[in-house]
Amino acid sequence: MLSRLSAGVLKNAASSGAKKTALGARSSVRYASSNASASTVDAILSSRATLASASLLSVGTIAWYTHLYGTIPFVGEVHASHLSDEGLHPPSYPWSHKGILDTFDHASIRRGYQVYREVCAACHSLNRIAWRNLVGVSHTSDEARVMAEEHEYTDGPNGEGEMFQRPGKLADYMPNPYPNEEAARAGNAGALPPDLSLIVKARHGGADYIFSLLTGYIDPPAGVEIREGMNYNPFFPGGAISMARVLFDGIVEYDDGTPATTSQMAKDVVTFLNWAAEPEHDERKKLGIKAVIIFSTLTALSLYVKRFKWGPIKNRKIIYKPPTDH
Repeated sequence: MLSRLSAGVLKNAASSGAKKTALGARSSVRYASSNASASTVDAILSSRATLASASLLSVGTIAWYTHLYGTIPFVGEVHASHLSDEGLHPPSYPWSHKGILDTFDHASIRRGYQVYREVCAACHSLNRIAWRNLVGVSHTSDEARVMAEEHEYTDGPNGEGEMFQRPGKLADYMPNPYPNEEAARAGNAGALPPDLSLIVKARHGGADYIFSLLTGYIDPPAGVEIREGMNYNPFFPGGAISMARVLFDGIVEYDDGTPATTSQMAKDVVTFLNWAAEPEHDERKKLGIKAVIIFSTLTALSLYVKRFKWGPIKNRKIIYKPPTDH
């Protein structure tokens, strides 16, 4: 009986060993085939001829697509670039508020508002600026209230359910020159005058671009044709702008006696529009200086306290003295 059992065990062991050997052989053959195929693929991909063929195929495909449709795939329309397409890059001017610690010239803001009111307000709105925003910046409270009362605003309804007209208040926003967009386009040959509240932030180049645009009107150079109703300005993208030149020497008479040259008026109105785009500018810089001073002081105190508290702990030495046998 024992001999039969031992013979069966030996037989099973022999069969399992044979199976493992066969599996090992198959796996080695499989690994060898996979390694061979991977090396073949790497050799093909690293071949210079393959890379050159793929490059030629890509260039040919793009050229064929461009020839048929006039555009590069995933890029857009193909056209010859010209400096006038993006507008002449404006120079950088030394604005009085450009420095880190510099604030707005409030006298220039006051003159700039006068230029806006007498020249720009006929076409452009200033929707985000209320009369109260001028108080303490360029005008006193009484001056702003008088200017607001010069305009009438629709209010209501009253006790009878009807709308009525009333003089403006400090809380009212500056009125629009047109009742709606269609009226604005009709009054400007189809062009919509943009709102000037954030115009400095909305244009690449900011204040430099607006100043260059206002002072950059010239006659078109030879070979450049401007259609009727348009004006040439190299700083405007495309060169043709529907807004005509509006600033001329002496067109505004400043209350403080400053000579109203074209460049002076452009500088003042751009300063005003820059303030309108960020009326928190001065306060932000003041808070920034205070924050730098406070946090610098706290940092110095923190470093001193850390050094005072942790210095003895970090620099102490631990010495082990083994007990001596007496």
